[in-house]
Amino acid sequence: MITTLHTEWTVADICQGFVYNEYEGKGLFGLSGKLVIQPEYQRNYIYADGKKDVAVVQSLLNEYPLGLIYFVKVSEDKYEVLDGQQRITSFGRFVTGKFAIPGANGVPQYFSGLAEDLRERILSAKLTIYVCEGEESEIKAWFKTINIAGVPLNEQELSNAIHSGPFVTKAKEEFSNSQNANVQKWSAYIAGDVLRQDFLRTALKWVSRGDIDGYMSRHRYDDNINELRAYFSSVIDWISSIFEETSKYMRGLEWGELYEKYHRQAYDSKAVSQKVRELMVDEAVNDYKGVYEYVLGGCQDTRLLNIRLFDDRTKKRVYLKQTEQAKAKRISNCPLCVMADGADKSRIWKEGEMDADHVSAWSRGGATDEANCQMLCKTHNRVKGNR
Repeated sequence: MITTLHTEWTVADICQGFVYNEYEGKGLFGLSGKLVIQPEYQRNYIYADGKKDVAVVQSLLNEYPLGLIYFVKVSEDKYEVLDGQQRITSFGRFVTGKFAIPGANGVPQYFSGLAEDLRERILSAKLTIYVCEGEESEIKAWFKTINIAGVPLNEQELSNAIHSGPFVTKAKEEFSNSQNANVQKWSAYIAGDVLRQDFLRTALKWVSRGDIDGYMSRHRYDDNINELRAYFSSVIDWISSIFEETSKYMRGLEWGELYEKYHRQAYDSKAVSQKVRELMVDEAVNDYKGVYEYVLGGCQDTRLLNIRLFDDRTKKRVYLKQTEQAKAKRISNCPLCVMADGADKSRIWKEGEMDADHVSAWSRGGATDEANCQMLCKTHNRVKGNR
């Protein structure tokens, strides 16, 4: 890879012809149309938080260097930003009046309202830019290396860079666009930040059954995302058709896996929603996220709910009572050992060798209280089944 250092370009040069797309949240062009600011292998613009973007402008006003910026030369007099698009988009947005910085006494100041000498200080600031030329594999490898510092690229941002092409372009337009009207609905089920590619990664994980990079590689040059969009919509529609209400505990669940496992089963949405509501107010339930798979699976696997166990005082009282009665009858203090009529039918287990168990299973209405508690040897407690 060949690199050439340029120190003649200023902020004013880069901002010449600057275009920012508010809908997509990305800087598009600069340098009089010669520069693509956010090629598809770049992450979304994430500096628009009133802190990082302001810090870029303050650095220019204080005449601090902005650090190295890297361009890729794609043809004669045409470039793409390899590293630095967050900083470029920040000062480009400021110069074109997209946001203000705090002024004296906290009064917002836009670029047009700054003193003339301050405007000139920003525009005349010289940038340190390396222009790189090389094969795509070299450029992508370098892109990954230089993005280790600062705000590191996450897995999906790296995948977008590796597999950049028409498929990534269209996928980002759909799933990495904070202005998409569907984002609010999706947010009920998907955790993360749409701009940091979390929604896109979820969609890809669902459709690829976890083989995200393999799927992106196979579809890299596709000019549509029909399969991705259709599968994602199927999962979302399936969730919303079964569960009438949403809650914070639904966010981030492995809905793609649950869809594959359960979508061929029929459900009564009203009965499902009623059962969810009951479980959410049940004091014995410790894992509310597990409620959804528990209900989908026919309310069988109570391990999903992490049912509240008996406290130590209750266990000790029940152990002492069972042991006293067992010794008097010369039988085991584990009721199931007695019933098994085996070698341990008269064995007295130590307290540490036993576990507390619901006499009447919690899933069948049994309460987690002393009246419904029995101590079993660890072996029988493990094999007892539905507790």
